[in-house]
Amino acid sequence: MAVAAAVMLMLFFSSCMGASVFRAAATAAGFEDVPTVPFDEGFTPLFGESNLGLSGNGTVRVTLDGHTGSGFISKQYFHHGLFSADVRLPAGHTAGVVVAFYLSNGDVFEDTHDELDFEFLGNRAGHRWRMQTNVYGNGSTARGREERYLMPFDPSAAKHRFSVLWSSAAVVFFVDGTPVREVQRHAGAGMGSNYPSKPMAVYVTIWDGSTWATENGKYTVDYRHGPFTAEFSGLVLRGCPAEATGDIRQLHRATTVDRCAARERELATAGYAVMTTRKRAAMRRWRMKQTLYTVCYDTDRYPAALPECDVNPVERQMFERWGESKVAFRSRLSRVETPLSPPLVSMMQAD
Repeated sequence: MAVAAAVMLMLFFSSCMGASVFRAAATAAGFEDVPTVPFDEGFTPLFGESNLGLSGNGTVRVTLDGHTGSGFISKQYFHHGLFSADVRLPAGHTAGVVVAFYLSNGDVFEDTHDELDFEFLGNRAGHRWRMQTNVYGNGSTARGREERYLMPFDPSAAKHRFSVLWSSAAVVFFVDGTPVREVQRHAGAGMGSNYPSKPMAVYVTIWDGSTWATENGKYTVDYRHGPFTAEFSGLVLRGCPAEATGDIRQLHRATTVDRCAARERELATAGYAVMTTRKRAAMRRWRMKQTLYTVCYDTDRYPAALPECDVNPVERQMFERWGESKVAFRSRLSRVETPLSPPLVSMMQAD
């Protein structure tokens, strides 16, 4: 009880930190030096083209209304890399709305697809957006690796940077330059074939997730509050493109991986990619304050933790056996809310 009380006290004081701290972290982490890609050069519409908008400053707007959602996709598939976007989410009553920034190859490998997700889950007016990360490899959606969080800022008030670093050794999710989740391929017994290893494209979508997104479907999209528009800018595709002339189903073979080896070494030594002791400490602080649900402490689903999980005894006391946080994160942005464990939904299943 004493340990739990100490952690709760730490969470209360740390909640006073402003969102500017997190934006500054992106600069400190070296993300400001990463080149961006113009939309027309790197992306193409995916669906709902009438609800896609491109401004003169490079901002892309994706909109959901009563007729359709919308989305776009990268023109190339990539073998590993850094993929990033500055995102501003819709304000107001957004229950049931899902905005996603993710990597996938599900349109090619229907039964064995890989996927790395940032999913942003809308909420009722006066309640906060949730953020969810997912890691799927080789069609392993039944063995989900989901986590869900509250964000330490209002994502509708200003843009914030969300980044995925994917290498042959690890996947790291970043929020404003701060690592918030690291999944190591060879940690513990290793992930084996469940680690995403085939070339993936980058997607941005907004769609109606009424069946599950807000309190497991309790609150659905109310189009009287729409249309709902999210803004994306600062798009980064920093990876090794798959060969445009090859069969994408063969592009994860050894010869193509060898072709990308030099690019991956460059990626691994970049300042933003090196996971220092300081970065991991910042990640642990972020996770202790913001995590609502983690698969790593969900002993109902996995009595033995997944091999990549870094189980911490102090943190473990802050979670129920089903992986849900016992501590409601307090902030000036909203009242205390009850966290809910996420359903097993991948972007491909949602589509």
